[in-house]
Amino acid sequence: MTRTDGQEERRRRLRELVTTKGFVRTSDLAAEFAVSVMTIHRDLDALQAQGWLRKVRGGASCLPSTQFHGSVGERMATMTQTKQRLARAAAEELAPGQIVVIDDSTTCLGLTQHLSHHTPITVITNSLPAITALAKEPGAALVALGGTYFPAYDAFMGPHTAQSMSAFRADVLFMSTTAVTAGRCYHMSPETVQVKQAMMAAAARRVLLVDHTKFANQGLYALAPLTDFDLVVVDDAAPAGEVRGLRERGVDVRIVA
Repeated sequence: MTRTDGQEERRRRLRELVTTKGFVRTSDLAAEFAVSVMTIHRDLDALQAQGWLRKVRGGASCLPSTQFHGSVGERMATMTQTKQRLARAAAEELAPGQIVVIDDSTTCLGLTQHLSHHTPITVITNSLPAITALAKEPGAALVALGGTYFPAYDAFMGPHTAQSMSAFRADVLFMSTTAVTAGRCYHMSPETVQVKQAMMAAAARRVLLVDHTKFANQGLYALAPLTDFDLVVVDDAAPAGEVRGLRERGVDVRIVA
C-alpha cells in the first residue's frame, strides 16, 4: 500500500469513527492509527473541508443532520422526483447558443438531461457527474473547471476552481444551495461558497433551484441573499411565508407543482 492509499484508508476509517461515536478526541485518534497528533489534525482539516465533519476543541464531531446533508449518492436519492421537476422547469430558461454554468448540486444535475433539446450549447461546470454526462452529448461544448477534487461533493472546489471560473463570462447560471435561512443561501464549506460566488459574478442571469427541504436546513457560511438571483424555482411545498417574503422583496419566484 502506498502512502497515499494509506492516508485515504485512514481518513475513511476516521470518518466512520466520527459518524459512529458522534465525537472523537484527537489524541485517541492518534493512538488508534499510530500516527502523530499533527497528522490527525491534517486529516481532520481535510475531512472538514470536504464536508464530512467539524473540528472542535480537542477533537472532531459529526455534523448534525440539519447541517450535513449526506454524500452525493445519498443526496441524489433524496427528493428525486421533486428535483427532476425543478430541473425540468428551469430548463425553460435554456436557449440554443447560450453559455451555461451548472454548479455541483444534485438538483441542477438534472438539467443535463434537457440540454439535447437546446443545442448547440456551451456548458461550464465543476461537477464530475455533470462532466461525465455531458461528455456524451455531441451538441454540448463542455468546459470542465479544475481544482481540488472534493469526494463529499463529487466536484472540484477551492481557489483554483474559482479562479478558473473568473476567466469566463456566461449567459445564465443554474445553482442550488444547501440551506436557505432568513432569505439567504448558506453552505457548510467555504470552498463551495468561493466557487459559487465566482459563478454568480460571471453570469448575466442567475437561476436558483431549491426544494422545500432547504428552508429547514442549516449552513455555516453565507453565500448570497436570494435577492441576488433573477429567478428562484421552488416546489409547491415551500413555506408560503418564505415565498411571500421573497416576492415582497422583489424576487421572481416560480412555483413548480
